[in-house]
Amino acid sequence: MAIILNIETSTKNCSVSIADNGKIIALKELVDMKYSHAEKLHPFISEVTKEANIELSQIDAVAVSKGPGSYTGLRIGVSAAKGLAFAFNIPLISVNTLKSLAMSIQFDTGVVISMLDARRMEVYSAVFDASFEEVRAIEAEIIDENSFQEYLEEGKVHFLGDGAQKCKEIITHSNAIFIDDKFPSAREMAALSYHKYEQNDMEDVAYFEPFYLKDFIANKEKKKL
Repeated sequence: MAIILNIETSTKNCSVSIADNGKIIALKELVDMKYSHAEKLHPFISEVTKEANIELSQIDAVAVSKGPGSYTGLRIGVSAAKGLAFAFNIPLISVNTLKSLAMSIQFDTGVVISMLDARRMEVYSAVFDASFEEVRAIEAEIIDENSFQEYLEEGKVHFLGDGAQKCKEIITHSNAIFIDDKFPSAREMAALSYHKYEQNDMEDVAYFEPFYLKDFIANKEKKKL
């Protein structure tokens, strides 16, 4: 038996779950446009442990969504996960954010393109088949009317994630299917983190860093005149 705490903070959704052998036994999440993860995350962890009727000391591993996504959100989630891994001497597992997002839907034909907003017309995206095997690796790209044509010409393409909203008016191919209100969640993380646990696919707690994909550029403070 493996009890795993899953933490997802890469987007507007602050999401925490506890799973037993990959099956969710407690879940708490909130989509907040204000990105209040710093305030919500630890209370959510307390709530799911209470709901699951377990102590943090009973957790066999902690899993965190590794990115890409919000720089600040990823830092918050990874810092919390590392703290728990150190405190309880348990393994740290990282989960591909875009793959867990893709797994929030089920489909038989075509592909799913999960994408996260990367400001302006840029997105982080990856392409998966119906078995959620990676067809195209994660990229940061600027969306235009020719984006993803090779997949659209072959069959149905399911677009989801907050980055997909940018595509609706630009990508008008008849094979394009847009699915609203989907965010990465600790719900879909459960199966992925358990699989990694079984494979003994763990991170080095001391050196693990989120997968930002692009370097973080802070806004420079304007000089006062």
